[in-house]
Amino acid sequence: MQTLDIARLRADTPACEKLIYFNNAGSSLMPQPVYQTVLDHLALEQAIGGYAAEGQAEPLLEDFYDAFAALLNCDRSEIAYVENATRAWDMAFYSLPLKEGDRILTVEAEYVSNFLAYLHQARRRGLEIDIAPCDASGQVDLDALERLIGPKTRLIAVTHIPTQGGLVNPAEEIGNIARRHGITYLLDACQSVGQMPLDVRTIGCDLLSGTGRKFLRGPRGTGFLYVSKDILQQLDPPFIDLHAATWTDARSFTMRPDARRFENWESYVAGRVGLRTAVRYALEIGLEPIRARVTMLADRLRASLAELPGVTVRDLGRVRSGIVTFTKNGEAPPEIQARLRAANVSVSVSSRTSAQLDFGRRGLSQVVRASVHYFNTEREIELLCRTLQQA
Repeated sequence: MQTLDIARLRADTPACEKLIYFNNAGSSLMPQPVYQTVLDHLALEQAIGGYAAEGQAEPLLEDFYDAFAALLNCDRSEIAYVENATRAWDMAFYSLPLKEGDRILTVEAEYVSNFLAYLHQARRRGLEIDIAPCDASGQVDLDALERLIGPKTRLIAVTHIPTQGGLVNPAEEIGNIARRHGITYLLDACQSVGQMPLDVRTIGCDLLSGTGRKFLRGPRGTGFLYVSKDILQQLDPPFIDLHAATWTDARSFTMRPDARRFENWESYVAGRVGLRTAVRYALEIGLEPIRARVTMLADRLRASLAELPGVTVRDLGRVRSGIVTFTKNGEAPPEIQARLRAANVSVSVSSRTSAQLDFGRRGLSQVVRASVHYFNTEREIELLCRTLQQA
């Protein structure tokens, strides 16, 4: 397997000189090429105006679709740029032809914004929500999920990696179940894209959403949506504009024939070219080497935390990601976060308001979340644990 040049990758991340950064599941640090791409485009907009700058950026804007096609193993026509992951997911979910009495099948570790959308549409359109329980490992129980499928089940919607813990749900196995039953499958890959390979053909999802700012290391305010050609014509975007459709005469219009029907005419062009650069950067490094290093670092962090008195690692699942969560006796997660911040160690806190089902079942209110990426080092893990151990 390819060996990563950690010194070069850290040199591309100047903040590593002073900051120990374990908040990649929140918003990672942009590598220098991504940052420079965004700056260069903003400078061009300042010099010649937004429209002319967009025209000059056309080759990069078009390569955005080729880059994501390579990242996800799909066709460029199946990719849309969307302003963020939540809006990308919303565009997919709210476009589905669901009607009163139809059932959504999801999991206990589902992301808060997604579950709020289920509740919203259940109230508005009379939909029903079924929740598959976890198995003994903490991941979704596949047998239970399949048993919950009934004649009115129209959608299986799953968060691949939950925001509040390190488990990786078995996306491919869920895809096999969805295919067997002919049910639409929507996968939230917000926390998985950029830290591991994703192949939509292998996974078998019809729709997949993600963000730029997390493990892809792109700019904030950027996201994407994959829409399979097999399902595209069944979807009715919740809103459209002159980019998504063409006004053919006074009383009619035609929709774009590709996934870009989910885009808007106006968008953050500097962010789009920056996200394209971030994807190319990840592809150059290699997603398998990225996954191997992230897994190694996360496993090392969990093992080191487990050795500290009073610290409990809270991650579940048979397969685990770069997200590591923990609590410490006698010190609330926000207090730990503040103490680590004072030592230039960046972590975040996940609360029950983002994970009512999962945290409710486990009796948790908050956890500290430390999320590693390939530019982190074992020395940084030692420093985090040493700081955490101090009174």
